[in-house]
Amino acid sequence: MRRLAVFAGAFAAGIFLAQYLLPVSWLLPCAFAGLGLGILSLKLPWNQRRRAVIACSALALALGYNWLYIRQVQTPAAAWAETERVMTATLCNYAEPSGFGARVTVRLEGVPGKAVYYGDEGLLDLVPGQTVTGTVLLRNAARIVDEDITTFTSKGVFLLAYARGEPAAGPGTSGSLRWVPVRMCRAMQTTISGIFYGDAAGFLTAVLTGERAGLSEEAQTALSEAGIYHIMAVSGMHCMFLLGLASLLTGKRSRLRALAAVPLLVFYALLTGGSPSVVRACIMLSIFTAGPLFRRESDGPTSLAAALFLILLQNPFAAASVSLQLSFAAMAGLLWLTPKLEALLLGGRARGKFYRVIVSGFSATMGAMVFTIPLSGWYFGSLALISPLTNLLCLWAASGVFLLGLPAVCAGMICPPIGAVAAVPASLLANYILLAAKLMAKIPYHAVYFSNPYLKFWVAFAYLLFLCAYLARKAKSRKYVLAAVLAAAALAVTVKLGAARYSNDLDALILNVGQGQSVLLSSGGRFALVDCGSGNSWLRAGETAAWQLKSMGCRRLDYILLTHYDSDHVNGLTGLLARLDAGVLLLPDYEDDAGQRTGVLDAAEKNGVPVSFVTELETLSLGQAEITVFPPLGTEEDNDKGLAVLASLEENDLLITGDMSASVERKLLESYDLPDIEVLVAGHHGSKYSTSKELLQALKPETVCVSSGSNRYGHPAEETLKRIAREGGSICRTDLQGNIHLWWNS
Repeated sequence: MRRLAVFAGAFAAGIFLAQYLLPVSWLLPCAFAGLGLGILSLKLPWNQRRRAVIACSALALALGYNWLYIRQVQTPAAAWAETERVMTATLCNYAEPSGFGARVTVRLEGVPGKAVYYGDEGLLDLVPGQTVTGTVLLRNAARIVDEDITTFTSKGVFLLAYARGEPAAGPGTSGSLRWVPVRMCRAMQTTISGIFYGDAAGFLTAVLTGERAGLSEEAQTALSEAGIYHIMAVSGMHCMFLLGLASLLTGKRSRLRALAAVPLLVFYALLTGGSPSVVRACIMLSIFTAGPLFRRESDGPTSLAAALFLILLQNPFAAASVSLQLSFAAMAGLLWLTPKLEALLLGGRARGKFYRVIVSGFSATMGAMVFTIPLSGWYFGSLALISPLTNLLCLWAASGVFLLGLPAVCAGMICPPIGAVAAVPASLLANYILLAAKLMAKIPYHAVYFSNPYLKFWVAFAYLLFLCAYLARKAKSRKYVLAAVLAAAALAVTVKLGAARYSNDLDALILNVGQGQSVLLSSGGRFALVDCGSGNSWLRAGETAAWQLKSMGCRRLDYILLTHYDSDHVNGLTGLLARLDAGVLLLPDYEDDAGQRTGVLDAAEKNGVPVSFVTELETLSLGQAEITVFPPLGTEEDNDKGLAVLASLEENDLLITGDMSASVERKLLESYDLPDIEVLVAGHHGSKYSTSKELLQALKPETVCVSSGSNRYGHPAEETLKRIAREGGSICRTDLQGNIHLWWNS
C-alpha cells in the first residue's frame, strides 16, 4: 500500500500548493508541468521510476483538480454574491442563535456548495431538511469586508445569505433518512442537558457530539491554558472505542467486524458534524478494519495519507482548515516520533507496568506536541508548557468520560431517571478533568505566549537543538537531556527578555483587536486596561489582552476601565477575567440600550471583581504614572455617556475618549483644564463624527492612534485622517501596523 501513500501524499502536497502558494492562473500550467516531469521520470532507473511517475501524476492531478473545483464550484457561487433575489434554502442542520437572530448552514437551490443563512429567531423552530423561501442578500463567504478568510470556505461554504423580510417555511425533505444522524445528535444533546449539570453537561456534549457551545468561557479557558483543549475534539480515541464495541459484538470474524464497524464509524462521523479530526479517524480505522479483507496490510502513514486525500478530494479548500492541519500534524507525530521516544525512554529494559503507562502517555503527548507547536503558535499564539503533565493526569479520565457517558446518555434517552443515575460516574470524571485543568492553569508560567516576540526564535532554537541531538551518534540518552536543559535555560531567558521590553516608567500598548478597542497601560509593575472588546467575531479581545499582559510579567490587573458598554469595547471582558485576576473594575453609571452592562456586572460578580461606578473625577496611582478618569458628560446617545481616561507621566500624556462624539469632546474641553498631550487614541475608531478639529487644536497631540479593523462603517474615515494630518499629528493604525507600543521615561 506504499504506492497509495506516495500518490495520496503527492496529491495533498499539490492541493496545499494550490491553496497557499500558486495563483489560480498558474494552476493549469503547473499541472501540465507536473505531467511533463512524470514523462521525464520514465527515464529514471526502475526502482525510482515508479514512485516518481506516481508522485508527479498525483501532483498534476491535484493542481488540475483544484483549478476545476474553483471553476465549477467556487466561481459560480461567488457570481451570485452582492445580489438580492428570491431563493429556496434547505437546512443542513439545526439553527443556532446569533447576535441578530439565528443562523444555519443551508443548501441554496441552484447554487453549488453550501451557504450560511442568517435570519430571525424563527429559524430555531425548524428542523434539518426543511426549507425556507424568501428574499436574501448574498455575499461572498471568502471575503468579509476587506478580510480574506478561510473559516467558511474550508467547510465548503461559499456564500452568506441574509434574509430580507419574512421567509416562508416548507417541509422539504425533513422526513428523509438522510437527516437521522443530525436528529440523533440533537436528541443526545437534549438528553445530556437533562441528566448532566453545569460545565459537566457542556463537557459531555463536546466529547460525545463535538458541540462545544455549552461549555462556559471559564471552563474553555482552563482547558486551553492547561493544554488539553484537544480532548474535546471528537477524534481517534472516540472512534477506537466504537471499533472496540464492534469487535466485542462480532468477535474475531474480521469480515463481519468490518461490515459492522465501517457503517458505525460513518454514522458517528455524520452525527458529530464531520469535523476533519473525526473524518480522519474514521477513514484510517476503516482502512485498518477493511484492509485484511482485500489481503492488504494497513500501515499508519498510508492510511493517514489516504484520509487526507479523501478529505481534500471532497473539498480542496479544507486544506486551510486549522482543525485539519492540527489533527493530521498530531497524528503524524504519533506515528513517527512517539514510538522512537517511547523506545528511548524504556531503554530496551523490562520496566514496571506503571512506568510503561507513564512513558506511553508522555511519549504520545510529546509526539503530538512537537508536530503541532508551530501551528498552535501561528494560529493561537500560545504554547502550553504544562500540557504533558495535564495530559498524564486527564487523558485516562477523558476515556472514562466517553466510555461511561455514552451508555448513560443512551439510557437517558430511554428512561431519564436511570440515565441520571448512570450519569454520575461520567459527571465525576468530567468535573475532575475541569478541576485539574483549572489548577494546572493557575501554575505560574504554565504557558508562554507569542506576544513575546522572542518566543518564535526560541522555538526555532529548540527544534535545532533536538535535531542536532538526533543527528549526533554518541551518548544516546545524554544528548537529549543536554538539549532539554539548554532549551529550558534558553526559554527562561526568552521570558525575561520579553518582559524587559516593557520596563519603562510608562508603557502604553494599543492592542490590535480588530474593529474594537483595548489599551494597556503599565508602570512600575502595575497594570491597567482601558476597554476590552472587538466587533470582529474571529478575534478574541480578552485572550489577546491576557496573553500580552502575561508576556509582560503581569499576573494581576490593578484596574480595568470600560469607557462605555458597546460590544466592541466590552465583549472580551469575560475571557480576560477567566485568565487574569483584577483589582477593581471602573464603569460609567448608565443603562445601555443593548443590555451589555448586565453581562459586564455578571462577569465581575462571577470572578469576584469589585465594581466602582465613576460619577466624578477620579485619580488613580499606577506606579510612577497617574491615571485620571473623567466622568460621563453626555446625556443622549450611549456613546456620549462614557468615560474618558488620561494617563500621565510628568509632562507626557495619553488621552482615551472611547466613542465620544465631537459635541461631548467640546464639553470635555470646557469642563476640564486638559494639558497638551503627546498621544491621542482617536475617538470611535476614527469616525468622522469624533476627533474633532477643536479637540486636535486644543490638545495638539503629536501622535494619534486609531484602533480599527475590518468593518462596514468606513472607519477610519478619510476626512478624520485628513483632519489629523492638517493639525500636524502623525497617525498610527492597528489595522495596518498591529499592536502600537508607546513608552516614556522620567
